[in-house]
Amino acid sequence: MQYRQLGRTDLKVSLITLGTMTWGEQNTEADAHSQLDYAVERGINLIDAAEMYPVPPKAETQGLTERYLGTWLKKSGKRDQLLIATKCTGPARKPHNPRHIRGGNNELDRKGLTDALHGSLERLQLDHVDLYQLHWPDRSVNSFGQLGYEHVEDETTVPIEETLTVLSEFVKAGKIRTIGLSNETAWGVAQFLRAAEQHGLERIVTIQNPYNLLNRSFEVNLAEFAHREQVGLLAYSPLAFGMLSGKYLEGARPAGGRLTLFERFVRYNNPQAESATAQYVALARQHGLDPAQMALAYVNSRRFLTSNIIGATTLEQLRSNIDSTQVQLSDEVLAGIEAIHRKQPNPAP
Repeated sequence: MQYRQLGRTDLKVSLITLGTMTWGEQNTEADAHSQLDYAVERGINLIDAAEMYPVPPKAETQGLTERYLGTWLKKSGKRDQLLIATKCTGPARKPHNPRHIRGGNNELDRKGLTDALHGSLERLQLDHVDLYQLHWPDRSVNSFGQLGYEHVEDETTVPIEETLTVLSEFVKAGKIRTIGLSNETAWGVAQFLRAAEQHGLERIVTIQNPYNLLNRSFEVNLAEFAHREQVGLLAYSPLAFGMLSGKYLEGARPAGGRLTLFERFVRYNNPQAESATAQYVALARQHGLDPAQMALAYVNSRRFLTSNIIGATTLEQLRSNIDSTQVQLSDEVLAGIEAIHRKQPNPAP
């Protein structure tokens, strides 16, 4: 396993992060514990959760993911070997955002952040987490597949300085070690960095945004921030909900697949994305590569990446995904990827 620096800290994180959003929905507690055992055995040291998980978010399952991780941490005695990351749910400004968490008090103000962190720590059975992330901004942004920015006049939002002040107090109190963002824009990253510099607050270390062969929009503005400011990408959906494995091509819906089970996940299965996926899968097979491993290896190779968040519902999927770290893409394969991207760029942003 390779390891990369976490922001400007002295912490190093594994190139692969274990994602957990299926635990409590598609995976049982026993499944979750087995995944953790195997991931740690393979050298993974960053585990990413969220108070909202599992996904799809439902009131009756909310928090199970953190609880499963907490029971494993208590049982295994391996807390000191790992970096635990979780996320605070933001306000419900989009139709798919959950409205059942913390009674709907999802603002990123002092009360919202305090309630969220304490709830996560209780479920995780921990006194601190290593990376605490804002799941999405406390303002309307074009994220989760929304194209185009639409400004909302007179929108009530919590100022970034206020949010960062509270998070910085958590760091001083020893309840979190570092701060990260998620589903954030270049403007938002700039504001958090400016607030830290101007007010002597804690500096963000990561940004967790989608990044995969069907959605490379991170490269447009955020990649430069990630590289120059050392606010590295934690890439989520590197397989585009499994699309890039090729298993959903030509309308196939295999039993147990996320797109088979849940109508919610439509971001990556439009006709343009299916067309591009077919080309990426053909390219992989032409060069004797597993399509999923090729897609993951591409993400792994990006200099602005801190860690690639993989999820799995089976140990075989987990093994194959982790093995992507051993795949080195040839110049010919990389050229083929760029040729497809130029012809059909970001078909599922």
